Amino acid sequence: MGILNVTPDSFSDGGDYLSIDVAVTHALKMAADGAEIIDVGGESTRPPGAAYGVGAQTLSVTEELERVIPVIKAIREKNQDVLISVDTQKSEVAELAIEEGADIINDVSAGTTDPAIFRTAANRQAPIILMHGHGPHFQKPRIEDYEYDDVVFEVKRYLEERIQAARRAGVVTILADVGIGFGKVYQDNLKLLKHHAEFESLRVPLVLGVSRKSSIGRAMGSNPPPKERVIGSIAAACYGVQHGAKIIRTHDVKPTREALAVLAAIEHS
Repeated sequence: MGILNVTPDSFSDGGDYLSIDVAVTHALKMAADGAEIIDVGGESTRPPGAAYGVGAQTLSVTEELERVIPVIKAIREKNQDVLISVDTQKSEVAELAIEEGADIINDVSAGTTDPAIFRTAANRQAPIILMHGHGPHFQKPRIEDYEYDDVVFEVKRYLEERIQAARRAGVVTILADVGIGFGKVYQDNLKLLKHHAEFESLRVPLVLGVSRKSSIGRAMGSNPPPKERVIGSIAAACYGVQHGAKIIRTHDVKPTREALAVLAAIEHS
């Protein structure tokens, strides 16, 4: 899953793809590099904290639609095969995005910001990705304010509850994401990665988003800026795939795809 942030304030690539032409060119390149899904997001979920300054700003439905819909339409016009996911917490955005060519809903709030998004997914028969760590229940001012007695157990319990809520609403295809970097400190993120295989008990495909995250930079030792965390991100992605991840969400499609191809070749030899 190639990340396409059409935002001015995302933590890694904010402002890089604001032009529709530039965004679509990048999306097509990611598809050519091996991305099977392009994840288009118009609203940054950058957290507050010392590493980022203030958190990202919330957008109105109109503002978010203006950012993502032209890009989704243009990608679909130029490439009929690649899957498109819309990274949104708003049912209105999800509805129109699917109407204009998106296939998947990626909701970082797991249906807690706008519960109607489950009805949209059900009515449109669209797969939905449910993530832990963002939405109304995660409004603390600093990442350091989040504390867990057992982060693996608590994240799993939350995802179980949200999966059940989606199923009750009639959603058929559900995926889950542990939410690396969202509402969790460094050690929590490492624990979730280390024990990622435990989330296979959810019995839904697992999406893993570790690309360029601050925890990756810290684990690398030198803590480089986001765009220099590619090697660390790939290492975490490979570990994740060995421990249950079915979809890797990444800014760096080509090197990630190549690393995973080598991993697959070894495992299947």
